[in-house]
Order: sequence, then structure tokens, then C-alpha cells
Amino acid sequence: MNIKSFDQLNSLELDTLREIGSIGTGNAATALGQLLEREVRITLPEVRIMGYNEAIDWIGGPEAVTAGVLVGMGGQMSGVMLSVQQLEFVNLVLDAMLGVQISDYGELDEMHQSTLIEVGNILISTFINALSGLSGIAVNLTVPAFAVDMQGAILAVPMAMYGGTSDYLMTIGGNFVCGGKQVPCHLLLSPDVRSLNFLLAKLGVAE
Repeated sequence: MNIKSFDQLNSLELDTLREIGSIGTGNAATALGQLLEREVRITLPEVRIMGYNEAIDWIGGPEAVTAGVLVGMGGQMSGVMLSVQQLEFVNLVLDAMLGVQISDYGELDEMHQSTLIEVGNILISTFINALSGLSGIAVNLTVPAFAVDMQGAILAVPMAMYGGTSDYLMTIGGNFVCGGKQVPCHLLLSPDVRSLNFLLAKLGVAE
């Protein structure tokens, strides 16, 4: 039976998606460590299915300013994936790769943004590669887009694209641990409902 929205997922399907989230973020942490040339691990990630408003509150509220890298998915799975880059994460990356830190997003120049896009794209690509490897689904990714805005505005993009078929998305959150410091990590995955059903069928857990 095909589901019509995320809130119809049963416990087995949810557990399977959580396992994918855990594996994907673990691989993303390894990729980040290789890029930064530092040991990076991630705390046990929290993987949940949330409504858009709940997800916005979960990452700090609609008016909190943040950076985001957004990638569209195509091929056998359609949707979008977003890497939310809060200031602590931004400074971890900029310090490791460029030897600089910022106190405000307004200080980001073109080189800073290019670096953050590269890192966000690697995190998302690594996560999607893990999902593809586990499910056997071929996923094509678009060129990443970068934005600094209030979180409510950044999340409005996947909501506008897929809110007509689902008001829910998969949220993956934890902390990257690097040099004894914990830095928040948030990834938001929003496949359309057709793709979600296809994924669950390929994973062998669809009813």
C-alpha cells in the first residue's frame, strides 16, 4: 500500500529511515574530517519526521538567521536536501580551510561562500551516496545553491516545492565533534511522496 504523506509511515518504515539517517550522517562526518584534515565524528544523530513548522523551531526558530546549501534530487528520486550551516559550523569550516572566523554572516565574502558551498555539497552528496548504496536507487544531484536568510525563508523553498504533496520532511540532527568541541549539524531531506514510496519499496519495508 502506498502512503500519501509522511505521517502515514509505520514504525518499521520510520526505523528504517532512521537507520539510513544514522549511516548517512556518519559517512558525512568522515567526509568532513577528510576535507578539513581533522578528526571529525558525530554524536548519535536524532532522525525524525517533522512538519515544516516543527522543523523550523527545531533548528532555532523562523527568525534566526542561518546559511543553507540546497541541492535538488533527480533520477529515481525527486526532492530537495538542505544543509543548515549555523555560525559555529561556519567558523569550524572557515578556520580549518581558510584560517579565518566571522562574527556575523554579513562578513562572508565570495571565497567564504564558495568554501561553504563545497562543504555543504560534500555533506549532502555523501549522505545521498549512502542512501543510494543501501537502496540501489540512482539519484542525480543539481548544482548546489547557497543562501543566507531567516530559517523560515530558507525552508520555504522545499515547502513551496513539495508542500502540496506532503507537509513533512525527514530531519537529521546531531553534533559534529572536532578538537573536543561540539558543533551542531542539521540536514533536512524532503523527497516527494512518490519517491518516498519507491525508496521504501526498494528497502523492502513497504506494506
